[in-house]
Amino acid sequence: MKQTLRSRFVEGPDSLGAKARRRRWEMFRQAFPDLASLSVIDLGGTYEFWERAPVRPARLHIVNLLEKQPDDLPDGVTAETGDACDLPADLLGRDFDLVVSNSVIEHVGGIARRERFARTVRELAPRHWVQTPYRYFPVEPHWVCPGFQFLPLSARARLAERWPLVKVKPEGREAAIADALGVELLGRTEMGFLFPESEILGEKFAGLVKSLIAVKRG
Repeated sequence: MKQTLRSRFVEGPDSLGAKARRRRWEMFRQAFPDLASLSVIDLGGTYEFWERAPVRPARLHIVNLLEKQPDDLPDGVTAETGDACDLPADLLGRDFDLVVSNSVIEHVGGIARRERFARTVRELAPRHWVQTPYRYFPVEPHWVCPGFQFLPLSARARLAERWPLVKVKPEGREAAIADALGVELLGRTEMGFLFPESEILGEKFAGLVKSLIAVKRG
């Protein structure tokens, strides 16, 4: 029942989440109409994400700390395990046109790490698209729970253990606390501080801002 509900709201092909992702793709295509000719680095992404994309870049490099990518990637696509806040010097020296990151910056851990992440984005390429769920949207997207982000840590941990729409149920109290601490949603002021030269777009759902996107078109 839990997975059926989560699929209906977030992950299924006809879910509200899937429809929102299709709208985001259209925003992305409008921001970068020349995507098919670009060299892109995706911080924290997956090949599965790009496999479903309506348009793919000419060259794509994926950096992900936690998820291993397929071994049989197609021509033009490469991947490595790495920390987006601490990339190797040779990667920083490559010639990328665009940095893409979706729903990652809220997971990197603390303002100092977010500043390092943002600095890395700015150093990697002249253009970027960095999306993150908006702190003040009424439904917290990771748990699909209204007001979750505004609760005290103890209450968030209890909900993380019991909430029926959680994607992966934590194994015990300490894991629940760690899960709750692992997500720090951002507001518009912080995004503007981290990306001062970017346009901060609001992605809307039902008339409310659902996520923020720092966009630099070049």
